[in-house]
Amino acid sequence: MADAADHHQTQPIKEIAIDYTPEACTHCPVSNSITLTFDHRGGARWRSTTRFLYGTFSSLIQCPRGNTSGLNFNIYLSSLEGDKSQDEIDFEFLGKDKTIVQSNYYTTGTGNREQIHDLGFDCSDGFHEYTIKWNPDSIEWLIDGKVVRRAEKKEGEALPEKPMFLYASVWDASYIAEAKWTGPYIGCDAPYVCLYKDIQVPVATTVECSSDS
Repeated sequence: MADAADHHQTQPIKEIAIDYTPEACTHCPVSNSITLTFDHRGGARWRSTTRFLYGTFSSLIQCPRGNTSGLNFNIYLSSLEGDKSQDEIDFEFLGKDKTIVQSNYYTTGTGNREQIHDLGFDCSDGFHEYTIKWNPDSIEWLIDGKVVRRAEKKEGEALPEKPMFLYASVWDASYIAEAKWTGPYIGCDAPYVCLYKDIQVPVATTVECSSDS
């Protein structure tokens, strides 16, 4: 096991797996950039090919322009997407309002820890840095280097502790809560493009996984 400090040393992400719609996701390792597109094909989701146990994760992100009502675009950690007992730490943009972002975290499939943060800017106007610092006893969410939320481990209240992949996706979430969460999907400005660059992950890794894990 690497020293705990190693988990906060970062390096550019070198390889990704694309979970669905690979033609709607492009990755350029040379420029350390990833593009996700939502259009008539639906959205796409990428993830790291390696799980990490604690560390610092960050990316510069420019969210899609236009009327993005109904869409969810994000960057997050998850022990395995689709697993009902997953651990997870989220930054989620809600398409109905691009001046806010939602943070949340899950332990063994239980979430309901959402908080909404005012950005002070439109997330589609340019690139901003979004960072998750995950420790055994705390989680910090940062935007452009400023801590917007800190969760600390308390007696009887767990924090995520399973090794997790770094994920990002763009998808239509308008069916959730009768469109109250992200708004109704309009689609008048499709295709919608979400840009990620300077994506950083911890140097220290835990479990090597194949692309179909």
